[in-house]
Amino acid sequence: MVENKGGLKMEETNWIVRVTQVTKAFTMGRTVVPVLKGIDLSIRAGEYISIMGPSGSGKSTLFNMIGGLDKPSSGAVYIDEVDIAQLDAYELAWLRCRKIGYIFQTFNIIQVMTALENVTLPMVFAGVSATDATDKGMALLDLVGLKERFNHKPFELSGGQQQRVAVARALANDPAIILADEPTGNLDLKTGAEIIDLLKMLSVEKRVTVISATHDFKMLNVSDRVVWIEDGRIDRIENRDELSISMGEIGNR
Repeated sequence: MVENKGGLKMEETNWIVRVTQVTKAFTMGRTVVPVLKGIDLSIRAGEYISIMGPSGSGKSTLFNMIGGLDKPSSGAVYIDEVDIAQLDAYELAWLRCRKIGYIFQTFNIIQVMTALENVTLPMVFAGVSATDATDKGMALLDLVGLKERFNHKPFELSGGQQQRVAVARALANDPAIILADEPTGNLDLKTGAEIIDLLKMLSVEKRVTVISATHDFKMLNVSDRVVWIEDGRIDRIENRDELSISMGEIGNR
């Protein structure tokens, strides 16, 4: 057993994500701008992790590193002990398709497709037959409460319903990890809470690892740990017991 900064004991062999000494810098003209400054983070299968911090802190960059959407300047990101920066384009595409589901603040569902077509699209890319994809797509829409809306296009759906379609799509290929980038950012309070509850259900019942980059303090209610990022570094990691204290402090402000 090992113990991280938040005090949570974890089996080392159960880590699904490991980030080791990751740095990231961007070059702007002659200026090098450091964004991540030596990040170490381990995440176990089935955890619900929220990455929080002010704008410009580096949380979205860290999120992109974990998702294989960008490569670190130094250090390594491991998914199931595979250094994803060493994968070629085909291997990385396979990893994204099979291992990771993505949910974005702006939904990113295709406007000319129905809810069912949006959900089944990743399965088509993965080589699933049309019949099997349709059957599974309907089951996933049922899971997120949209079975009756399967033939509706995005303009016929509310923002919350579109985000539910995005959640169903993220689950299409049974990913081990869901990366949710500000998943409640464009939603009202009630709908945002419903999406948070849905993600927590996936973490608990399906053992999906949920990693969310967020400003939404309601995430603290469901997170196993919160990773606080500031100025490109991990400021602290709080586990569930410590989060209840943080919530009390926030409520007293």
